[in-house]
Amino acid sequence: MNVTPEDVLAGVGPRLRALRRARNTSLAALAGETGLTSSTLSRLETGKLRPTLEQLLPLARAHGVPLDDLVAAPPTGDPRIHLRPVRRSGFTVVPLTRRPGGIQAYKVIYPPAGKSPTTTLQTHDGYEWFYVLNGQVRLVLGDQEYQLGPGEAAEFDTRIPHQIGSAGTQPAELLTLFGAQGERAHLSPPSTLGTGPGRLDARS
Repeated sequence: MNVTPEDVLAGVGPRLRALRRARNTSLAALAGETGLTSSTLSRLETGKLRPTLEQLLPLARAHGVPLDDLVAAPPTGDPRIHLRPVRRSGFTVVPLTRRPGGIQAYKVIYPPAGKSPTTTLQTHDGYEWFYVLNGQVRLVLGDQEYQLGPGEAAEFDTRIPHQIGSAGTQPAELLTLFGAQGERAHLSPPSTLGTGPGRLDARS
């Protein structure tokens, strides 16, 4: 199946949204970095506005990625994903999915505690699930604080003020699933769902 220019441009919005959210950057802050209005940025991310080169160039600079990463279509029929880490705000995000929309998967690497910039609690639309691969993770969720180790998982509504980072002297590595529209990751049969050891479930 041939990849048309429309197909390529249809994937730009979700990529822009994923890059911005990976940086924990608001539309207003990104507007200040790029000179584009918040309204324009929102319409680009939702696909309501066809992107132009004049818009994509400042966005690529702001997100610290090559322009090709914003517009390149994957090879037709090739299931392999070419991983391109994005380093922002002291941590590294590796996108693991390439299809637009739906639940997006990432590997996130947080530097050792005390070696990343201090950030405030974040809020945004969506639902997040993560699984700790290595290291110790500190999760602040509202007025509660949790510490998770390898093999433990958490899921929460991202409209709840939250912050994630390493809790130890070594980097923390997470596998993260994020649904911008609030999609949840259904990883267990309904009969086994429930808060228990190794699983944190927070709902608004």
